[in-house]
Amino acid sequence: MLSHRLQILLDEARYRRLAREAGRRHTSVAAVIRDAIDEALPGSHETRRRAAVAAILAAPAMAVPDDPGDLRRETDAERRDVDA
Repeated sequence: MLSHRLQILLDEARYRRLAREAGRRHTSVAAVIRDAIDEALPGSHETRRRAAVAAILAAPAMAVPDDPGDLRRETDAERRDVDA
C-alpha cells in the first residue's frame, strides 16, 4: 500500500525521459520512478533476488558444457579466482 507522498522538481529533459519510458511501458511516471528506486536502492531480499534473476535473464547466450560436472568445475574455478 502506498502511504507516502513525495514531491520533487525535475528539469524538462528528465521529465521527458520519464514520460517517454512511462509511455513505452504503458504505465505512470510514478511507477517508473518507483521501479528506478527499487533498482538503484534494492532493500529487501526479494528485490535483490528479482534484480539478480533479471540480470541473469538479460545476459547474452553462451555455450555451456554438456556434462553438468564440467560446468560445476568451471563455475567453482571462477569463484576461486574472484575470491583470490
